Amino acid sequence: MLGRFISRAFWRFSRWTLTGATAPARPTVLVGAPHTSNWDFVLMLAIAWNLGIDVRWLGKKSLFHGWRGPIMRAVGGIAVDRSNPGTVVAEVVERVNAGEVFGLVVTPDGTRGGNEYWKSGFYRIAREAGMPVTLGFVDRTTMTTGLGPTLDLTGDVAADMDQIRAFYADKAGFHPKLRTEPRLREEQGPTKDAP
Repeated sequence: MLGRFISRAFWRFSRWTLTGATAPARPTVLVGAPHTSNWDFVLMLAIAWNLGIDVRWLGKKSLFHGWRGPIMRAVGGIAVDRSNPGTVVAEVVERVNAGEVFGLVVTPDGTRGGNEYWKSGFYRIAREAGMPVTLGFVDRTTMTTGLGPTLDLTGDVAADMDQIRAFYADKAGFHPKLRTEPRLREEQGPTKDAP
């Protein structure tokens, strides 16, 4: 309730325009890209709250220490132990199997620029949890942001990423020079049911 009120105030006074698809009705991996600024996270929260999506997001464990922990969890944070990232998939699958409907926000292009590939965690989580992928976007050239299509991944990594690349081809991000092309390392090798 509070999130929706904050998001409505944000969109009323923001220079950004909210556009695109409506919220998916089932649990989804919500890709936030191009991720070129910390403001992208604020925009994704404002999108999700406006559309009534219960969001979860992944953050490094250190963000959840001390007084910040309850705040981070209250806005949907899930702490990730980078020394054992495989536990994240199991936790997400457990939440889906328990009947939770949420959007798991993932920014696969990594640490805002300078990367050759996207991180493949979003793909693995979606495949292993049986979740679709919803393409969220930020486009500085048009000052628009919102949700694009929701895709069911096939396990053919190159073909799935071709669809994702096509969608993001004209999206510039908050800082266009820091944009990373949507490409996974796994596309270089033989495709499997899960990367």
